[in-house]
Amino acid sequence: MAHVSAAERRPQLIKAAIDLMAREGVAAGSTRAIAAELGVAQATVHYTFGTKEELYRAVMERLTADLIAQVEQATPEQAGFEETIGALAAALWQTVREQPASHQLLTELLMFALRTPSLVEARQAHYRDVTKVAARIVAEAAERTGQALVQPGETIARYFLAGFDGLVMQHLSLPDEEAEQICLRALVSAVLALADGRLEPTAIPAEAS
Repeated sequence: MAHVSAAERRPQLIKAAIDLMAREGVAAGSTRAIAAELGVAQATVHYTFGTKEELYRAVMERLTADLIAQVEQATPEQAGFEETIGALAAALWQTVREQPASHQLLTELLMFALRTPSLVEARQAHYRDVTKVAARIVAEAAERTGQALVQPGETIARYFLAGFDGLVMQHLSLPDEEAEQICLRALVSAVLALADGRLEPTAIPAEAS
């Protein structure tokens, strides 16, 4: 049998891990099961990644990169500010509708990473990368259209993504297409209002002592 280098085996194992865990969940993603999914020895996984956590890190990076690439490809480069934000929301939601298993797997991995010290940086990198791309899309659209931003692009991006993550969790847990579309449009409206100053953040009252 021809030797396969670790560099060649790496993307194969990442795909096998994604396929397996998207079907059966993160708990099923042992190195033994992932190796069996690809049809290789368990030692191949350890040789290629060292630990299961490093393989999980690579899976998170792949899922994040794929999500970002799909959104960037679908976001218009020559459009009004409002249209751009709407297109960003629509592109992200399309990935949820078309690839729910991938979003569920990414959500599970992010939760798993909360209690796994070796995956803290991978979890932070996911949010940092997604926020950076969303903030760039907002900033570029504002500059292109002359839209003044009352809040920094990163703040607008974080607000948008916080609302979007909530919609994703609701879709995965209790889907309701009609309500989801209303909420998605409302989220876009709120993001636009935050961007141009119509939505003013208010102080949160301190708890009564």
